[in-house]
Amino acid sequence: MDAENKKVRIAAVADIHVTDTDKNKWVDYFKEISRQADILVICGDLTNTGDESEAQILSDELKACSIPVVAVLGNHDYEKGRQKLIRQTLQNENVHILDGEAVVIHDVGFAGVKGFGGGFDNYMLSMFGENAMKAFVQEAVDEALHLDRALARIDQQHEHLKKIAVLHYAPMQETVVGEPEAIFPFLGSSRLAEPLIRRQVTAVFHGHAHMGTLEGTLTGGVKVYNVAKPVLVKAGYELPVYMLEV
Repeated sequence: MDAENKKVRIAAVADIHVTDTDKNKWVDYFKEISRQADILVICGDLTNTGDESEAQILSDELKACSIPVVAVLGNHDYEKGRQKLIRQTLQNENVHILDGEAVVIHDVGFAGVKGFGGGFDNYMLSMFGENAMKAFVQEAVDEALHLDRALARIDQQHEHLKKIAVLHYAPMQETVVGEPEAIFPFLGSSRLAEPLIRRQVTAVFHGHAHMGTLEGTLTGGVKVYNVAKPVLVKAGYELPVYMLEV
């Protein structure tokens, strides 16, 4: 019974922006997280300029991490069109890079997508007008569908498991507040929120909004955490990582 009730400690961070000069910079950070948590979640912008050489540095640094890692890519990781190489470089038996997939670790289900922009609530962009605008909105729609399918897979294969969503872009406005309002449409989309609410996700982690707000709550009480590293530093976290027990 004790084993069933045991809490799983999840450490979450985003926007670590690893560069080619970061060799040995992250070793102590990952070692300390491994002491404090059972799983590490990294919510995108793993690299700074989307180069596979930066991903290789991160891969080497993550060898210091003795706990499983669940991550998604961010917009910086797409910058040079090398996102597939970045994923291949990082993915191994201990590091799971999710893109519309799900993974179960320590009886917790993780579903991950990058997400996309498009705005929030009554100010969401609609599928109308020029083809370029329709394509922008379609990207957000597709990401929400991929998220829904990943969450559905957890429900189908592992009924009653707690579910954690890992995103880069925000699913709600509340956690991007602090950024200039003019760029809100590029920081996330409420289209991501619908599957999170309907599938009764336990918690959502995202990044991308470096000057945003740490916590928000979706309809139905779904907790959302903006774990962008600058947000955590600003909030006074000595070790810039958010800890959640589920």
